[in-house]
Amino acid sequence: MTATLEAPAVHTGPKTAEKPHKKSRLSKAFRSSAAILLFLALWELAPQYLLDEATRTFLPPLSEDLAALWELIVNGQLADHLLASLGRSAAGFVIAVAVSVPLGLLIAWYRPLAEFLNPLLELARNTAALALLPVFTLLLGIGEVSKIALIVYACVWPVLLNTIAGVNTVDPLLVKAARSLGLSSPSLFRKVILPSAVPTIFTGIRMAAAYSILILIAAEMVGAKAGLGYLINNSQVNFQIQQMYAAIITVSVLGLAINAGFVALERRFSTWRVKEKA
Repeated sequence: MTATLEAPAVHTGPKTAEKPHKKSRLSKAFRSSAAILLFLALWELAPQYLLDEATRTFLPPLSEDLAALWELIVNGQLADHLLASLGRSAAGFVIAVAVSVPLGLLIAWYRPLAEFLNPLLELARNTAALALLPVFTLLLGIGEVSKIALIVYACVWPVLLNTIAGVNTVDPLLVKAARSLGLSSPSLFRKVILPSAVPTIFTGIRMAAAYSILILIAAEMVGAKAGLGYLINNSQVNFQIQQMYAAIITVSVLGLAINAGFVALERRFSTWRVKEKA
């Protein structure tokens, strides 16, 4: 009696398993950027083929604006203005966050304090920061202090209000469960309230980061000698239209980069959260 041995089957697995996944990622990236690509193409082609010469002077093609942007990069002007703007923006933003987060946590944790300050907060949050630009200029001058103070004022409110909202919207069941386990008030705040409020707080911080750039650009158009806002205004006054658009493009890219950075930071501090299924 003879026995035959069969070779064990070797499972190599599907060789093209990753290709559909890569294709889906590429198609998703294309869909998400299609509108931007269409806008850029329209910016390049419309001035050349659809606008008359007079209008084209005030809306040059994208290629000319990018050439002006490259020239600003090469001669070092863009770096000087960018550093000036980032310095002012970062100073005001950091001060606003350092003040607003602890104050928001304090107001949300102590209800009597929240009831006392709520009318004043509602009044201040509905007063546009740019409307107070003349007031800051008159009181603090046209130097750096007034610009940084205006940024602080603009950035305080989104951080403060989102911090308060983050604490107030913590799931009451979590609080009851923590208290039933015998957690003291400081431990409850540190281990339950604050981690649950982090996503909402970071939403306010991201909004404040965007405000710090937008408000700064407007503030730099008054009495500044450097900065992206000064560059935009000075280019417009001197009829350097391509350079003006180059500065505007820089502001847009800067805003996108800052927002992307804070999104990544938010994910880093919210790794404990369960990801929702699509």
